[in-house]
Amino acid sequence: MSVLQGLVAALSDGSVQVIDLTTPLSGDTPILNLPQPLANTVGLSLTPVSNFDDAGPAWAWNDVTVGEHAGTHLDAPVHWITGRDGKSVDEIEPSRLVGPIVVLDKSAEAAQDPDFLLEPEHFEEWQRDHGQLPENCWVIFRTGWSARGGNAAEFVNADENGPHTPGVSVACAKWMAGNDRISGFGVETVGVDAGQAATMDPMFPVHSFLLGADKYGLTSLRNVERLPVTGATLVVAPLPIVGGTGSPARVYALVEGA
Repeated sequence: MSVLQGLVAALSDGSVQVIDLTTPLSGDTPILNLPQPLANTVGLSLTPVSNFDDAGPAWAWNDVTVGEHAGTHLDAPVHWITGRDGKSVDEIEPSRLVGPIVVLDKSAEAAQDPDFLLEPEHFEEWQRDHGQLPENCWVIFRTGWSARGGNAAEFVNADENGPHTPGVSVACAKWMAGNDRISGFGVETVGVDAGQAATMDPMFPVHSFLLGADKYGLTSLRNVERLPVTGATLVVAPLPIVGGTGSPARVYALVEGA
């Protein structure tokens, strides 16, 4: 039996399961909102073209309007000024969009402190427990934040000082950008940076360092609590938008014995 035949058989008998990590995309899906005078993207809207009517008696279809960075989406390097000469979403090699998952679970810490930040020592602790990061891995930051996804206000968690959501310190963003085993970084929150990242130096360090280092971001993930710390495989499927700075994506994990 070939490797691919073995995978198909494992999917068929349930010994490998597909876990959907994607937030359903609708007009109610929370999106990032920047303060004035900065411009904002749009969420999803559907405009009917026909719906089993005179305009199309046997078919229904819609025109879709959606921002590149709405819902569960991929950030490509050209999204940020540090990566502006890098890859657009259509130029990312498919092999970079499939890789082993590394879960850093800080859900307990985030429950106590919504401004919790991931630090380099958290990666050092992980590697002491589980070994070196695998090649071409995707780091998934588990915070439990997706449990808030049904309520936009709780999900954004903003006050007069802006949103308060867990994220990554400047030092940790530099660490990840400098690690050649990491392909991307995924979060349960609306953006890959912390809610208070605008107050950091540089601002939005995950965007700045990772996208500038030809690494990729994933946001608004769900079902992260179903992932093992190691051993799962991520599959990221963005639209190959020519020149796109990002794309809504369907994101799956292949998990053995789930």
